[in-house]
Amino acid sequence: MLSLLKKSPLFAFNLVFRDRWVARQAASLPEGSRVLDVGAGSCPYRRLFAHCEYRTQDFTGLQGRQLRHGGYGQIDYVCDATAIPAPDASFDALLCTEVIEHVPQPEQVVREFARLLKPGGRLLLTAPLGSGVHQEPHHYYGGFTPWWYRRFLADCGFDDIHVEANAGSYRFFSQESIRFLVTTMPFRGLPIWSSLFWTPFWLLLVPILGGLIPVAASLLDRHDHEQRFTVGYHVTAVRRRG
Repeated sequence: MLSLLKKSPLFAFNLVFRDRWVARQAASLPEGSRVLDVGAGSCPYRRLFAHCEYRTQDFTGLQGRQLRHGGYGQIDYVCDATAIPAPDASFDALLCTEVIEHVPQPEQVVREFARLLKPGGRLLLTAPLGSGVHQEPHHYYGGFTPWWYRRFLADCGFDDIHVEANAGSYRFFSQESIRFLVTTMPFRGLPIWSSLFWTPFWLLLVPILGGLIPVAASLLDRHDHEQRFTVGYHVTAVRRRG
């Protein structure tokens, strides 16, 4: 049941929508493209780039429970993301998903991306705008705005910068609604007497916070044009020529 919920756009839209976006970007790359996945971790996107020459990088400093699939995949470059031992202009595309909030100097990492990409090469980048602390102690930033991407990607040598929100505010609120249910589940983290008192109220909230609000949010989200509370952004950019 839990695995099904994790694949549902109603209950786990953040991951589901991001995976779909990466799949579309991967499919648009020509066969044989040289691709580097920075901060690849468990390498969940390897199969999407089967038609490419796919390489991976990670510092491999996290524990298995902190990774998406419980352990690292095959990592080609074990190193810091600011100093990847590959020649200039080595790759046609570079993928980096949910990583730059975990590096102390994200601007230097973006400059390294520019160094590694061929002129005209594509950067595929995602990062959160709002998230709780995770993968500690390697979580240094709360989130990145569209203005951060447009300013610093341009400064580092990128053009054609396109920033799109991973859903809107209503979806964000539904995520936090579900998070509230999960974190206050009786007998999971609360003392036993508190759990006994809280259980009937929690059961009353389940159909509202775990059902009604996610469904309503999925229907209303299309009307949120400001998207000020989105969970994060999907970004594409092109390495400037010359």
